[in-house]
Amino acid sequence: MRYGKRRIFTKSLRYDPDHDHKDVPNVLNWKELPQLPRAEGRIEAIDLARGIAIGLMILSHTVSGLIGIRNVPDWGMVPVHFLTKFSSSLFILVFGIALAVAFLASTQTEAWPRRRLKLWVRAIEVWFWYKALTIVEMLPYYAPGDIVDALLYQRFAIWVEILGFYAIALLWVPLVLPLWARTPLWGRCALIIGLTALSAWLQELSFGGNDTLKALLVDHEDHYTWGQLSRAPLILAGLLIGEALLRCYFDTALRRKLVLALVGVGAVMVAAFYGLAFAEGDVSAAMLAVANNDGKHPPGLKFTLYSVGGALVILGAALAGGATAAKALRPLTMVGSDALKAFIFHIVMIFLVLRFLLEGEGIYTYPQALGVGGLLILGAALWIWLTRWIARYK
Repeated sequence: MRYGKRRIFTKSLRYDPDHDHKDVPNVLNWKELPQLPRAEGRIEAIDLARGIAIGLMILSHTVSGLIGIRNVPDWGMVPVHFLTKFSSSLFILVFGIALAVAFLASTQTEAWPRRRLKLWVRAIEVWFWYKALTIVEMLPYYAPGDIVDALLYQRFAIWVEILGFYAIALLWVPLVLPLWARTPLWGRCALIIGLTALSAWLQELSFGGNDTLKALLVDHEDHYTWGQLSRAPLILAGLLIGEALLRCYFDTALRRKLVLALVGVGAVMVAAFYGLAFAEGDVSAAMLAVANNDGKHPPGLKFTLYSVGGALVILGAALAGGATAAKALRPLTMVGSDALKAFIFHIVMIFLVLRFLLEGEGIYTYPQALGVGGLLILGAALWIWLTRWIARYK
């Protein structure tokens, strides 16, 4: 992949300013547009990072869904569930990165309306599975009226709410991407800081007693939701990293610098978490609080420092490992290559098969639940591979 002031790429054609470009599709006013790099193929390190996020999520959901977080022994909360708190931040960061890699350059071409529609169709698909899996999660422990309320946004589920967040995000992100592509770096950074400050201010408001609206916008302490405004800065940070990744990944020296930057910033954030915990006088209590999701909904300072910092370190490690690490950890890479299918698989297996059909809630020990979680990660990878194999030979 090459890029520069005098070139812009389509997927398979290289721009040459001395050539007649009647045969080059999808390029609009190239001289007036900022030059954005474009990926020439799938970057497996991104799939690996996403797969690690989903793997940690599956472990957490398996334990909380089968034995309940209150029944986890202390040695399980820290370190096991303390480490799973990297999952959500890593997942959202990679969401932004993938958008930058796959769609950002398209905002400058005639293909953008079609690509934008693809994102909106994906939003509908994710929203459908969000509602379907809400029913799966709530059976058979809730009355039909409670399930209907959840379907109508009168209440919220727990384990599948991240899908609801992505369904809504996929509606507004395509509207932002063209503006983002034309915004200078200082403007992008200002937007991230401004949205962070705005969501913190809105968090103090009551929204006229409309808890649903508050939960969907900036999180609500009584609902396990993911606010669009409170998480938007993380998506936008992912867009920044994604564009930097495109510029650096295929150059060894530049990629090394990007990895060091990500790991360095992440390490500083984690160190800041421990610094605050030490200043408060009880590091162990602070770690246990994070493991118990204290500061996750709505996002608090210590939880954010720890979760985002750890996510950046994992992301840097995945990029450093590149294709070699992705191949060595093939099941996780496979899981990360189709996040929606992996999410559907593990929710159906935990809540429909193990909890509902096999009545398995409460019969597992904690080590057994961890083992089941590991098997579900492998099962999700196998399911994705199998569906692709079937599609290939249909």
